[in-house]
Amino acid sequence: MTGMAALAQYERIVADIRARIADGRLAPGDRLPSTRQLAKDWGVALATATKALTALQQQGVVVSQPRVGTVVAGHGAANRPETPLSREQVVRAAIELADAEGLDALSMRGVAARLGVATMSTYRHVTSKDQLVLLMADTAFGEPVEVEPGAGEPGGWRDLLTRAARTMWALYRRHPWLAHVTPLTRPLPLPNLVAHGERMLAAFAVFRLDPQGLQDLQVLVYSQVQGLAMHLEGEARALADTGIDEDAWMAANNAGFAGIVDSGRYPRFTALMAGFAEAGGYDLDFDELFELGLGVLLDGLAVRFAAGGPPRGTRRRSRA
Repeated sequence: MTGMAALAQYERIVADIRARIADGRLAPGDRLPSTRQLAKDWGVALATATKALTALQQQGVVVSQPRVGTVVAGHGAANRPETPLSREQVVRAAIELADAEGLDALSMRGVAARLGVATMSTYRHVTSKDQLVLLMADTAFGEPVEVEPGAGEPGGWRDLLTRAARTMWALYRRHPWLAHVTPLTRPLPLPNLVAHGERMLAAFAVFRLDPQGLQDLQVLVYSQVQGLAMHLEGEARALADTGIDEDAWMAANNAGFAGIVDSGRYPRFTALMAGFAEAGGYDLDFDELFELGLGVLLDGLAVRFAAGGPPRGTRRRSRA
């Protein structure tokens, strides 16, 4: 075998990008496709595309720019010495990579490529990918957020809870991968996540609940926000993997839904579809759904705990 055919998959990607730079199709400062896009274009695994970008970084052919991505390096970049790293830089680069390409695309090699350093350089600051993910999550949960004032009396339980929930939603919106890091059944000891819980507990203080009841309510509100947020990265991943947006997906599946309607077995669903057809479709807006769900939850709490509510836990326990 000769030429490109004799190269490994990642080497073919490297050779192609270098050729495009050499003949001027890619100029200094031009942005390269993302790892996910390269994998799709070349029909290779994400790890292979990441390996190609890492090799180009180490050769000084491309560099990573925060909030921009991987771009063609300027003249003389190949001779630039490796700059000292800090843990904060490694974590921030990892967050930017996960924001751009999802948590599945995160790897120590990919973070190193984004920073333009050797992979082993990152291990001086984090011991493993698992530790890196924890640091990323704690950093993300600690970011400042501006939110609209809460409902109800300023400083009252409803206002405090609204602000706490909207703050978490804004962070999940900013970092869609974040909702997949902390499962309800396996909470993580992240100080900045506990800070969000502290705000909720301050709101719940008026209800005079025991520890079981307080934790139940905290989990309920947290799951309300996290549960919806988990769909954010899923849609982004589906779009990147298939290239089909929501409208195109529905158009491709219209025949299937029409068959369900034509069966006559589901009259309420049929009426719902007819209503959508008359209105021009259904607009799935995650932000509006979040506000709707939060409002319903707060209204329910207000009714349940009217006039002080039950003085102890929220659960009814069966007697042995």
